[in-house]
Amino acid sequence: MALFSMLGTAVKSLLRKPATRLYPFEKRQPFERSRGNLVNHVESCIFCGVCQLKCPSKAITVVRAEKTWTFDRLRCIVCGRCVEVCPKKCLEMKNDHAAPIGPVKADSVIVQKGPAPEAQTPPAQQ
Repeated sequence: MALFSMLGTAVKSLLRKPATRLYPFEKRQPFERSRGNLVNHVESCIFCGVCQLKCPSKAITVVRAEKTWTFDRLRCIVCGRCVEVCPKKCLEMKNDHAAPIGPVKADSVIVQKGPAPEAQTPPAQQ
């Protein structure tokens, strides 16, 4: 009897559709209100450093003098505190997740002071 029971279970398993998704090809839609990816809209950022002070995992580094904002997403605990305290509301928590990364490094956003440097042409050779 046990053999027939196992055979019946095997046939049912073969005829059912898979319980999992074929991940890279079939992606699940993110859940409403889920948090996953921090985005900084740098054009409105004033580099005040409030997000750095309120981040409990110290994942954000702001250098006001150099106008740099650095975010280490491997340290981030996705609490959303930085989004809540940003005075310019330039931080946003999106519900999609960032792509996996290879070597460990921080995501950086750097804004240069003043106009972009002009391209220099090499001197003509004689």
